[in-house]
Amino acid sequence: MAAAMRRARSLVIASRCLLPSTAASDHRLLSTAPHRLYALPAPSDSIASKPVSLGLAGALSFSLTLMTRAEAKEPPAPDLLPKDVVLYQYEACPFCNKVKAFLDYHDIPYKVVEVNPFGKKEIKWSEYKKVPILVVDGEQLVDSSAIVDNLSRMIHPDNTNANEEETKWRRWVDDHLVHVLSPNIYRNPSEALESFDYIASHGNFSFTQRLTAKYAGAAVMYLVSKKLKKKHNITDERAALYEAAETWTKALNGRDFLGGSKPNLADLAVFGVLRPIRYLRSGKDMVDNTSIGDWYQRMETVVGESSRIKD
Repeated sequence: MAAAMRRARSLVIASRCLLPSTAASDHRLLSTAPHRLYALPAPSDSIASKPVSLGLAGALSFSLTLMTRAEAKEPPAPDLLPKDVVLYQYEACPFCNKVKAFLDYHDIPYKVVEVNPFGKKEIKWSEYKKVPILVVDGEQLVDSSAIVDNLSRMIHPDNTNANEEETKWRRWVDDHLVHVLSPNIYRNPSEALESFDYIASHGNFSFTQRLTAKYAGAAVMYLVSKKLKKKHNITDERAALYEAAETWTKALNGRDFLGGSKPNLADLAVFGVLRPIRYLRSGKDMVDNTSIGDWYQRMETVVGESSRIKD
């Protein structure tokens, strides 16, 4: 019994890192979901009268749209590209996903070490006992926002101007958005179990730990989520999530991205922390009930495939 309780406590810490106030870290819950392309409008009766010409025009427009998004990616110059990048993470943690969004968007190859939240033996070598930890050419970087700042300076050494709007919304992600996520993914027993089913399947667990993570973890975090609601003055979880999504969409002010024609660090931060929930029930509800879906699809397309180096 005592051993089970210790495992449950370790899981609470891990799951908090998992999503803003949860405990795992910035795992990417749904980064493996297939990237979706925009569908062309269904032909109406009037369009059917000129199927060939409009069909070609539509195909050309669609191709140009995809090309524009592809060109928005920003791989660093070869001489600025880090030689060896290793990310120590929890697969579903939003903060780790924030770092991965930056690496993927800039096509920076990286290796991943999945940390076991029960013992954290994978990071015993470090005095810093949280994730993400990013080791870049032998140098340890910690704290997701600080990691992104360091990487950005590394690959864009001439870009020293701070953008007030970008800084404001990056701070909003860390101070507000992440705290809305945990109460939503652990909102009720079934959603908590859905979240931990993913965590247990993709995390670094033994068979016994996987069972503990899925069932004990879901039960514990369902209860913890109620405390998180009170701590962050959240009355209705879904309403708070929808409000945050609409707040971000309004900030875009008609632009494709906050950065204009291409994502900036705030776009990547919002996209990164939302990745773990996008295809969970809470994320699906968010897209169905707010106007954030179009922006999210654009981000999925422009960030593209993961630049992670497979083992």
